[in-house]
Amino acid sequence: MSTIPYDTVLNRVRRRFVHEPDILRRLRAETSSRPNSQMILDPEGGAVLAFLARAIQPKRTLDIGVFTGYSALAIALNAPDARITALYVDADVTETARRYWREAGVADRIDLRIGPALESLGTLIADGNENGFDFAFIDADKPNYGDYYERALTLLRPGGVMALDNILWAVLAESPDDISDDARTLDELTERMSRDDRVTMAVLPVGSGMTIATKNG
Repeated sequence: MSTIPYDTVLNRVRRRFVHEPDILRRLRAETSSRPNSQMILDPEGGAVLAFLARAIQPKRTLDIGVFTGYSALAIALNAPDARITALYVDADVTETARRYWREAGVADRIDLRIGPALESLGTLIADGNENGFDFAFIDADKPNYGDYYERALTLLRPGGVMALDNILWAVLAESPDDISDDARTLDELTERMSRDDRVTMAVLPVGSGMTIATKNG
């Protein structure tokens, strides 16, 4: 059987099966005019995140890497009882997030903490929140993914779920010469997670790859 390029598959899936809510579609459109607009979660990744939020119905959620607020909004729209602790380093960028959260009526459920995410995660741990979160989503600066994983795992309860975006950058590279340092970091983390007996994980070929893991114990 002949095969077709991965991008073609994604475009067909997106066109036929992904139905992005209007407010998320408008947020994506506004974000597209910003610097680093490629950092926003892709529509099919957003659909997976919405599915997980609806299936899990988390009470406490971590969103590591807010950017313009798409992921936190997707979670909040699908888990009406969720309280989301959202971490990002740039207050100016998150003004867009706050505006859309207010429009959607979910701003009162999102605790936005501005500053380096590793510091914010350390504070959460120091304040006694170990095993206190039901769900965590990581889509932030790639060099720190390993540390984000470890700290988020500490904060997740046994049975809690974690999702990490962009995990297949290295796999999607056309040649080894095209693999960036960030992509290698993600690839090494995925390999480490696959051998980590603290979690049960799966890799989804969605967008640029998403790893889903549940904390064992």
